[in-house]
Formats: sequence, C-alpha cells, structure tokens
Amino acid sequence: MSLCVIAGATTLRLAVAAFTLGWTHSIERTRWEEDWRIAGENLQIDAARVKGSGAGMEPGPEARLVDGWWRWRPDAPPTQSLSLAGSQATSEGWRLCAGQTCLAIGAADGSSFADGASLAACD
Repeated sequence: MSLCVIAGATTLRLAVAAFTLGWTHSIERTRWEEDWRIAGENLQIDAARVKGSGAGMEPGPEARLVDGWWRWRPDAPPTQSLSLAGSQATSEGWRLCAGQTCLAIGAADGSSFADGASLAACD
C-alpha cells in the first residue's frame, strides 16, 4: 500500500508505510505533530506530540513531558481518510513528512495543495 494525497483532480502517490503530519496552531502558534502508518486499507495514528499547550491544544490524558514536548499514544480507531483543509490564518499549513521528503499542504503560498487535500491508503 501507498499513501495518496488527493487535491481536486491531482493525486500524488507516495510509496511509504508511515508518515508524520505536523502543523502550527493558528492562534496559539504551538507546534503539533502526529505519527501515522498505513494499516491495510486504513490510516492508523501511532503517536502524537504538542510543544506546550493552550486553547484547543490540550495533550492526551496519558501525555508525558519529554524534552519540551507533551507526548502520548492516542486511543483512536483506524480511519479511511484524513481531510486537511487549507487555512488563510497560517502561512505554513500542514506539513507531511515521510523519511527525508516533506510536502506542504494547505499553505498560503499558491502551491498545488494550497486549498488542502485528503490523505488515504491506496494501491
């Protein structure tokens, strides 16, 4: 399985088994990151971390503070897809990284994925 990044008529297929999704909260300016993996036809979150806390940025109940990051393992079922909306409130948008390769999604820079995208496992 691969990861497909879908935006309108554009589909980008990434041959990866896992990826990190990160973003900066538009109000708190706090960094949030999640580690995901492809689990059959679904996506499964394995870990989450937030650099601090604030409005809408509360760490999970089992979180531990490690090197300035609240880290925990979310108890969430697999999902078929993730929808990442573009926001004009932040210039950065979402950052999807797999290995050494990163892709900006929902960034206000006019990129292919400036309006957001959906992520799903695909063949």
